Amino acid sequence: MKWIHHTGNIKGGLFLLGLILIAGLLLYSQSLVQSLREDNRRIAGLYAELITTAVAEQDDANLDFIFEHIIKKVRFPVIQSDPEGRPVSWRNLPEESADSTEILALMHTMDRQNPPLPLQYTWPGTGEKVTFGYLHFGDSRLIQQLIWLPYIEIGAVAVFILLGFVGFSVIRNNEKRFIWVGMARETAHQLGTPVSSLLGWIDWLETHPRQAGDVLGEMKTDLNRLERINERFSRMGSEPTLEETDLSACVADLIAYFERRIPNMGKSIQIINEIEPGLTIQANGTLLSWAIENLIKNGLDAIEQSSGEIRVKMQREDGMIILAIRDTGKGIPKKEWKNIFRPGFSTKSRGWGLGLSLTKRIIEDLHGGKVYVASSEPGTGTEFRIQLPQ
Repeated sequence: MKWIHHTGNIKGGLFLLGLILIAGLLLYSQSLVQSLREDNRRIAGLYAELITTAVAEQDDANLDFIFEHIIKKVRFPVIQSDPEGRPVSWRNLPEESADSTEILALMHTMDRQNPPLPLQYTWPGTGEKVTFGYLHFGDSRLIQQLIWLPYIEIGAVAVFILLGFVGFSVIRNNEKRFIWVGMARETAHQLGTPVSSLLGWIDWLETHPRQAGDVLGEMKTDLNRLERINERFSRMGSEPTLEETDLSACVADLIAYFERRIPNMGKSIQIINEIEPGLTIQANGTLLSWAIENLIKNGLDAIEQSSGEIRVKMQREDGMIILAIRDTGKGIPKKEWKNIFRPGFSTKSRGWGLGLSLTKRIIEDLHGGKVYVASSEPGTGTEFRIQLPQ
């Protein structure tokens, strides 16, 4: 949970990364725009040389050819003006730009985008250069679209992120609300059996005060159970302490606990113990027993008929401890095998879907193992399997 203390740094880092990406996108698009503008400038410079050559030759046919067959085919707006800056001829302007005032305004806009090129005539003999006009050119439609492209992309990404954030917030808040309610129900469920048992023993003692010694052992067992439950919840969210744990004895104790509980369920369910003795592991015994208890409890709940069987088998294989818990319950459809470990997912009408998700976190995140559905068929039963490194 140490990452919570760095939440502010994470948010700041993500924000800075976003700014860097936006700046990089803008700089890259601007570099492309400048490259295209340089290409247009070279083309416009070539047109200016052609016009100057045609004027020097005093050949109106060549000048008309340049405007009709060369300049007319350019893909960016071009305006030729006289030395005083009055438009003389133009190409590729917007159709609505018919008025001289509008053309003049467009020419000034083009000059801000690209400096105009002077059209100069060199007098024969003297070499004196005379400027007889200017060639003004603007950005092509492609450049204009490229200028706005990064802003459109940033806007689209921002809208997508906003919608995703809103959706994620709604889902997260619903999950938080569900988890709080689910944990409250899970706590009540965990405490229910030993508390009810203790209340029953107290009622019995009130009517049989002289036989207290007969029930002290059972009351002590229920109190130990409450202590273990308290320890389980107190260790949630903290770094678990791993120590040498006799897993065989731990699972055997769980089986004995459920065997005493089965008669109160009104069912005839047999728990078959096939545990290899003496299997030890570095683990947090409190949390690991909780995870295994959830699987056995899930098997008991899955047996809806009046009788059934749960087979608990544990052995050592290739340096791993394999624990298999198989029930003869209603089974799980294969498409739901992975979903059952998600918080909130439950195949039971009264389930809150936290038991198996807690089991997965305890086995995989805290102990480096693996828990999964090994096999399951509707109407036949399910086998859960746990793999733990020894």
